[in-house]
Amino acid sequence: MTTYGTIPTSSSTQGPSGEYISRAKERIKTGLGARRPWKLMFNFRSFNFPSPFREVFGRIRSNVAYFRMNYAIVVLLILFLSLLWHPISLIVFIIMMAAWLFLYFLRDEPLVLFGKTVDDRVVLIVLAVVTIVLLFLTHATVNILVALLIGVVLVVVHAGLRKTDDLSVDEENSDLLTPAASSSST
Repeated sequence: MTTYGTIPTSSSTQGPSGEYISRAKERIKTGLGARRPWKLMFNFRSFNFPSPFREVFGRIRSNVAYFRMNYAIVVLLILFLSLLWHPISLIVFIIMMAAWLFLYFLRDEPLVLFGKTVDDRVVLIVLAVVTIVLLFLTHATVNILVALLIGVVLVVVHAGLRKTDDLSVDEENSDLLTPAASSSST
């Protein structure tokens, strides 16, 4: 018996597009939840100049490993702001941002190509290179170079000045955050 004019109460009748939207919303929540808290990143009590200069490189390595998604967001935001006066470049950038969202930020499982698991760092590097190459083809080279330079300088300065003592070590980054673990493994 068919009843017309009733509103379905089950979420299973959303259809393929409704399921895709709800999965995308869930991936946005979980994907952006994987970034580190901004309060932790900008905790001003955690900033100081390292006493031995060689400590800077350890801090940079640890902070980049720990805050990599936050740093990627910062660099991409600076790049986006630099392209506001170049509409073609901005369109290319928005298309690439969609690729970034689905291939890097919103993935909840590892990327598998040709039966092999691709590391997150490889995905990050490939997306960055493809984004930069496509944007260079739009003739906004000066804006892109200045934006990337500003982004890299901000990341390096932040990573070099931020202490790593208060960072909680998780299993994924434990070998990157502890200098003793990385030096004993070599």
